Amino acid sequence: MSHPRLSLALETPDAFPASGRIALFRPTAETDLSDLPRARLHAVQGFRPDHDALAARGIAVAPLPEGPYVAAVVFVPRAKAEARALIAQACEMVVPGGPVWIDGAKTDGIDSLLRDLRGRIPVSDPIAKAHGKIFRFDAMPGALIDWLAQPSEPAPGFTTLPGVFSADGVDRGSALLAACLPETLPARMVDLGAGWGWLSAQVLGHKGVESLDLIEAEHDALECAKMNVSDPRARFFWADATKFTFENRYMGAVMNPPFHTSRAADPGLGQAFIRAAAGMLSLSGTLWMVSNRHLPYEALLRELFHDVTEITPPGGPDGAFRINRAERPIAHATKPAARPEAAPAATQRRVSRKRR
Repeated sequence: MSHPRLSLALETPDAFPASGRIALFRPTAETDLSDLPRARLHAVQGFRPDHDALAARGIAVAPLPEGPYVAAVVFVPRAKAEARALIAQACEMVVPGGPVWIDGAKTDGIDSLLRDLRGRIPVSDPIAKAHGKIFRFDAMPGALIDWLAQPSEPAPGFTTLPGVFSADGVDRGSALLAACLPETLPARMVDLGAGWGWLSAQVLGHKGVESLDLIEAEHDALECAKMNVSDPRARFFWADATKFTFENRYMGAVMNPPFHTSRAADPGLGQAFIRAAAGMLSLSGTLWMVSNRHLPYEALLRELFHDVTEITPPGGPDGAFRINRAERPIAHATKPAARPEAAPAATQRRVSRKRR
């Protein structure tokens, strides 16, 4: 089945040049690309599950753009600041005059982006289909440079970028979890879904911690974590936490697991995190996690751990969040797999080339 809007766009004159690489900004595992010339495509996708799914389909993919390109398609994400940054990046990475197509659903703000762009540069008439729109403009370096991703400081000493989870401040659930951690933590720790590193930094401030592995699927978030956590005890892994392979079982784990794969809540994602944590821990290990109270995690925790306790935060019970301590995984939890390679502890970041 063809992409409902992209297939119509390809019927327009000069939709793409006859040769050269075409950038695809933020396509997902479900994006239909069958109408495009696969050999010419280069997908820019930093979310590891989508990255790996695209690679499995034989599409060249990387977390960062590798321009120049002769054309681009931007698949609009939900966060407006991130969408603007992607569009601006495409405008810079495509050769001058090359087509930049913008595709998105109404629920993801495509109409607002179209209005904003019309006030800045010449834009084609949109093609409306399947509750969304697609339109194009010709790349003009510098025309949207003020839309490029700019780092922000959500907490003193921490940096984030648009589109990263809780980019504007410390997530309240993570703050509650940090407040409930004991004074002394196990020696070998892991943070599943570490984000931009705030919770990891709190873990490293506790006694007893000798090492901490930060596992994060979103490339930009992990790059922020590398800037935010300079402690030599930390290692960084760009990976899907639910499929992460490890060297040795951990003694302790912390996590504030995601529970959305789209606009709708997906408890199965958090449950996959819980199963992954149980499989990574030693049989005497402990998991500390925070979750929204309405999510059905309690039964699974009791299925996978011998002892499960709800911890009351220092300020009293919280109506929105639940803090659980789960101890001693039951022996049938997932077995360890092959050893991964750690990402470098620090990397140079060029914001102008980033997608957010």
